[in-house]
Amino acid sequence: MKLYLLAMYLLLAACSNLPPAIEDPPLYDLSYNEAIQNIARYKEAPVRWGGTVIDVENEQNFSLIQVLYYPLNSYGRPQLDNPNGGRFVIKSPEFLDPAVYTKNSEITVAGRLKGDVERAVGKKYLRLPMISATVIHLWPDYAPNYYGYGSFGYGYPYGYPYYGYYGYYPFYRGGFFGPYW
Repeated sequence: MKLYLLAMYLLLAACSNLPPAIEDPPLYDLSYNEAIQNIARYKEAPVRWGGTVIDVENEQNFSLIQVLYYPLNSYGRPQLDNPNGGRFVIKSPEFLDPAVYTKNSEITVAGRLKGDVERAVGKKYLRLPMISATVIHLWPDYAPNYYGYGSFGYGYPYGYPYYGYYGYYPFYRGGFFGPYW
């Protein structure tokens, strides 16, 4: 029985395709609001933050991504239905292609808080927290799934088209799908 449970655990653990640093938050999950209150106090603290990409800048030896912060769900994906908290900058030693890291794509980063950096937003200069990235995960776009549960492959959300107030397919005739004339 124990061997069976171990095999099931390993099988389910293998189904996750997220990096462990993205899927599992740090021991003390430092929030964005705590960090911007006193960046010097939390310097070198491990963080796992995410949001949507605003801009990508590539320098000779590193890349900078400016991100609009959103809180993360339990899997580490940004929750775009919540209000954003501000901006932060990701510093990566790798080249990050702006064609891949496009504007408004969802991103999660795990790394260390290195301090802050001054960035221009319009004509205003802001001090933004900067993270030295160890892992960057770019999330795939959500696509509506009309072929999933209950759709039977016809492209409708519940397997049949909605025909207005009088019911669903085939037609509403008196009782529940009948009597037929």
